[in-house]
Amino acid sequence: MSEHVTVPDTKADPSTLVLEFRHTHRLIDPSEEGVQTWQVDIVTGDTTVGSLRATRGLCWKADNLRERMADEQSFLALVAKQLLDEDGKFRPEFEDFVDMASSVLVVDDLDVAAPWTDPWIVAGLAASVIDRLTDNQFAVVFPQAASHSTGAAVLAEAATLLSAEPFSDDLLIIDTALAAPEEAAHRVRERLRDRARYGGSDPWNENWDESEEDEEGEEVLTARTRAILRLALQDLSDQAWEEAAALGDEPLPRGAGGLFGSLPPVTLRQDATWRRNMARSFDDLAADLSSEAEVEPRCTAEEMALHLGIARARDLTRNRPRRVQETVGELPEHRRDFDWHACSDLLFQDHDVLMLFDNSLDCIEDSDSQVNQALGMVNLAAQDWFDPFAPEQARDPNRGFRQP
Repeated sequence: MSEHVTVPDTKADPSTLVLEFRHTHRLIDPSEEGVQTWQVDIVTGDTTVGSLRATRGLCWKADNLRERMADEQSFLALVAKQLLDEDGKFRPEFEDFVDMASSVLVVDDLDVAAPWTDPWIVAGLAASVIDRLTDNQFAVVFPQAASHSTGAAVLAEAATLLSAEPFSDDLLIIDTALAAPEEAAHRVRERLRDRARYGGSDPWNENWDESEEDEEGEEVLTARTRAILRLALQDLSDQAWEEAAALGDEPLPRGAGGLFGSLPPVTLRQDATWRRNMARSFDDLAADLSSEAEVEPRCTAEEMALHLGIARARDLTRNRPRRVQETVGELPEHRRDFDWHACSDLLFQDHDVLMLFDNSLDCIEDSDSQVNQALGMVNLAAQDWFDPFAPEQARDPNRGFRQP
């Protein structure tokens, strides 16, 4: 296994890193078909702090992939010898090791400067390279610290974080057809996002000092987060009002589409008045965000609206970067921006309303049920969704509706 790599004390904020892919392809050179190499530079600001090499070996494009990869020498020649036979076909032991690989991606030759010699950061870099250059029919090959250089050792640790398995004393392999590597890559990215929010400190590290957190403490509704959450709630409000007008008092079957069809089953047979009140819950929360008031759901309907709003906001930041930038472009950036996991954790007193989605907990909304009483749940029945949790939390009954 790889030698232990000591992570430097200096904080390394992964949000500053950019990958620059360089690949040159001669148009009619047949040797370019089977082996394609990218030099990937690791850049922060205007400074290149490292690089790695990523090489695709495409069995179906090469006349003899073993000979072609061996011609490159270095680590590629070792990979070719272990994975391919003399005819350029994958060896039986390799085909038994992976599920459906038809091509290989070889990641090696990592050279990176401190403080970026961190297996978690390198795992994030490798995951991005894999996303860019493979599909689910690739085997991704890493060196198993064949040399004792820092680059080889940290790359081997990074591969292990991405669920690579040892194929031999020399090679670690990720099978992209399996779910585990994708789940591992997600864990790596979440850890790096959390680290970025704390300016390079790692809140997952047992030695992390909470005093390193900024003066705002657990405040998660930064200016940009408020703006996108408000945008998300406005989107949902528009959808809710449109559906409420179209549906009227019509009951919905289980599995129905749309916003109201996505709510827990206890709500599917509610009438137009109930749906209008639900639509107004999105508006009430959006108004709180617009006024910079404290955001705290005041009833069950608002709890559900806020859960849906956070999910929609997460989708916006992932899928609509241009729209997000248009919304927040003039607002100051903060390292805690768009921390939707923290919003889900900290903006609610509890998540009882989500239990209504669990089909194994039928009748949990009934205040007379043993589970309901044992857990101290309140206002889960659909007709109670708009009752305030406490009298002082009641909204102005004369505030009206956004739409007639």
